[in-house]
Amino acid sequence: MKLLLTSSGLSNQTLRQALLDLLGRPFAQANIVYIPTAAVAEPGDHSYLVQGLTQLHALGWREFDVLELNGLPRHMVLDRLRHADVLYVEGGSHYHLARSITNNDLAKDILELLEDRVYVGVSAGSMIFSRHLNEHSADILGDTADLHTLGATTLQPPFGLFDWYLKPHLDSPNFPDRDDTWADHIAAQADFPIYFIDDDTALRINGDTLDVISEGRWRFHP
Repeated sequence: MKLLLTSSGLSNQTLRQALLDLLGRPFAQANIVYIPTAAVAEPGDHSYLVQGLTQLHALGWREFDVLELNGLPRHMVLDRLRHADVLYVEGGSHYHLARSITNNDLAKDILELLEDRVYVGVSAGSMIFSRHLNEHSADILGDTADLHTLGATTLQPPFGLFDWYLKPHLDSPNFPDRDDTWADHIAAQADFPIYFIDDDTALRINGDTLDVISEGRWRFHP
């Protein structure tokens, strides 16, 4: 399994090179599928979505697909995921994304696909692998209102691969409250490990090996 879990996409050359290393071939020889599902649940300005998609497309892929996980027949979604070498899952509402994967019965198939494909997560797309993605963590992280806004009171983690939780956008100008005081407050309450990463950082998982690659700053609270 090869995962590149970012806060804000391929925001610097270190992260782009990390993806190339995981992929093992030039971008021009690979197909990518861009999944905006998490973003469609968020109201307001989606300029970040357009900007991120444009920058990603500019890397020069052989084929660039855009796929919404909801609404299409399941077999069509899976066929298009299978056609890709890279699954790039955009940010937005991690709760909507998790429920979309679970409700459409895609989790097992996605995990099987990731045996020989690369997954790139952006923010919400990076947060959905923790087994602690549930109403308890929502309460600790101050996200309960976001969960309830989607009409849910409970949440099933779609994958549950890791004991740790990833929280993105440390020090981000787009999230001015996410500073060290914010991280300290969450870490003091959490009963599970947390990685806090900024927008120039990613967790890279290659098989059983996890490392942090960064041109910025990150924190880990065991």
